[in-house]
Amino acid sequence: MELLIGPTGVLQWNKEKAYEGYTLVTPSFSKSTYLVDMEGDIVHEWESTTPPGLYAELLPNGNLLRGTRPPHTTMNFGGTAGGVEEIDWEGKVVWAYYMKGDMYTHHHCFKRAPNGNTFLLGWELKTREECLAAGRDPATLPKNGHLHEGINVRGLCPDYVVEVDKSGKIVWEWHVWDHLGTGVDQFDINFKLPDPTDYLAFADWTHFNTIDYCEKTDTVLLNSRNFGEFYFIDHKTGKMKYRWGNPTAYGKGRKPSFADDGDQILFGPHCPQFTDKGTVLLFDNGWLRPELNRSRAVEMDPKTGKIIWEFQSNNPNGFSSPFQGATQRLPNGNTLITSTNAGQIFEVTPEKEVVWVFMSPWCFNGVSKRVIIDKVDALPQHSSAGIQFNMVHRAYRYGADFPGLKGKKLAKKGHCVDAPYWFKDYSGLSAKDQADAAKAAEAAAAAAAAK
Repeated sequence: MELLIGPTGVLQWNKEKAYEGYTLVTPSFSKSTYLVDMEGDIVHEWESTTPPGLYAELLPNGNLLRGTRPPHTTMNFGGTAGGVEEIDWEGKVVWAYYMKGDMYTHHHCFKRAPNGNTFLLGWELKTREECLAAGRDPATLPKNGHLHEGINVRGLCPDYVVEVDKSGKIVWEWHVWDHLGTGVDQFDINFKLPDPTDYLAFADWTHFNTIDYCEKTDTVLLNSRNFGEFYFIDHKTGKMKYRWGNPTAYGKGRKPSFADDGDQILFGPHCPQFTDKGTVLLFDNGWLRPELNRSRAVEMDPKTGKIIWEFQSNNPNGFSSPFQGATQRLPNGNTLITSTNAGQIFEVTPEKEVVWVFMSPWCFNGVSKRVIIDKVDALPQHSSAGIQFNMVHRAYRYGADFPGLKGKKLAKKGHCVDAPYWFKDYSGLSAKDQADAAKAAEAAAAAAAAK
């Protein structure tokens, strides 16, 4: 008898209270992206040639904007991607922007602006000499930068952002490295999370993971997992005009200590985004939080700096994602939450009632399973994050009235779960797919170990 993690597919659905629509699911270890209905039936599938650069989103024109993860990217941190591709309904790539080289690479996130431009996150290499010249304490520089093929950087890879137009021309860029200092609107070159969080102490110093953009205020929203905070960047001037989540990152408040969060609010956050009412909704992972490891969805008001709504489970084991994770505010006021490491996507009302639950069945190469099994479908125990192979970085829900779905054929193509629960290996795959699965497992394990 195997130890089971749980069944997959739609596990709960309150038809009266859930927001009716279609959920876009991008499995982390599959080359396909799926649009599923409320019952878990696939209504459309996009097949790609590479694993995802973490996620995809549906555009108002009906195309898919998807991160891509081509091979041989230089910086091999968790979240490494390489570019974005816009894919039409039939699966043809109609636009792409690739961003990878020996000294830089795209990672994690992208955002299509209303004017058609696209924002992308990147890492750029700063050598040990550059870091020392900028004031970094040499004792805190990593001995190994963990770059591709064992390249020893011994420097840092801070984040930067580019905005590109449809022709691929960079029309705006912003770099952490241009805003170093100890002021409230700067990044302290010597700030790092306390040991023994070794995975946070290497070359991936700031580890941004999110971009959002508000056209009304011309504000770019960025987020740092390692600093435990998000930032409002003035698109015109490039200056930081607001930050929230961890005052200790700029020398304010009480630092966390044993069993005491201090004045730090967010721990490893992901996916902050503007809501229609001007608040910020985000996923607070809560990992390595001194008072208790737990995850939660948080909505805060920038005008007051206060949390105005949050959701977390009574038992941290019921809802927890140490890495990654996402939130989406739905048109009816509900919130869609992606608990990445468990492959769990669920919807809650403003009153915190869970009204839809979906457990992703997809593991490698689109193979789906009725039950996730601990021995087969989770990373080895060297990972303290409890990551499973059915993980999903972000999911999005789209109503039937979403412009991108107008006129599209949404025929049921079968249920998302097609393999029986006793499917314990991938021997039914072709030799090539088995090799791809083995490589994906090895890469996932290496990424988890690096973290």
